[in-house]
Amino acid sequence: MTGLSLSLVRGAVTSPFKRAGRPDATLPADREVLAPGRISPGPLAAYSRVCGFAESGPLPLTYPHVLGFPAAMRLMTGRSFPLPVLGLVHTWIEITAHRVPQPTDELELTVYAAGLTPHRRGTEVTMVTEARLSGELVWESSSGYLSRHATGAGTAPPSSPATPPELPAVAEWRLPADLGRRYGAASGDRNPIHLHPVTARLFGFPRHIAHGMWTVARCLAETEGGTGTDGPGRIRSVRADFRAPVPLPSTVTYAADGTAFQVRGSSRVHLTGSVTREG
Repeated sequence: MTGLSLSLVRGAVTSPFKRAGRPDATLPADREVLAPGRISPGPLAAYSRVCGFAESGPLPLTYPHVLGFPAAMRLMTGRSFPLPVLGLVHTWIEITAHRVPQPTDELELTVYAAGLTPHRRGTEVTMVTEARLSGELVWESSSGYLSRHATGAGTAPPSSPATPPELPAVAEWRLPADLGRRYGAASGDRNPIHLHPVTARLFGFPRHIAHGMWTVARCLAETEGGTGTDGPGRIRSVRADFRAPVPLPSTVTYAADGTAFQVRGSSRVHLTGSVTREG
């Protein structure tokens, strides 16, 4: 059993004893630090294939997040972490690459919880991942994860944000029922809400849903044209907001205009985002 699988088992055991939304909840000060190590080419190639990235060239912008995810899971399934990890929903991510990461880089990764904030549907935790090369910060990300619970009438935050305008359609993607299992095998993220309809229903979803990180990675691969360019015009940073789950199977539209992009279904927008590029 892998370390990430052990964390999921620990999460299943500890989650029933955690109550989201406690007013006195605090985050642990612990940091997980992963020593520099070589990136395994097999898992990287499998990840690139399922997300649509080129299998040669620079490291996909999203891949350090995948490398740091087991450490994030260890923190989120620890006894001192206040939210139940099972059923957590990824709500947004920001990534910045200060220099182009390469598959040969031996990155030191640091992961920690940065803050708890109220959300209209519960409580959101921000997790931070930092990648260093020879002590230099070369890549960083911040992610929001939502624990859904009743918020109380007196503290209800504002209503949902308005639906964004439609961007020009670029491509149509047909997402198969096994996409969550395929991405889970490549990334190690086997959250039950992504795997099967039965396991997803245990956490309030009528069907299993695509991973948010697959969706944003697929958008970046489409934006780059699968080339993984490391020259002028490469993607330096991305912000993506996961507005609604993408059910599996389904057909969605990837749309883009300038630096903005989105993924939408027949009746709703699932994801919005924007990138910045090197000049």
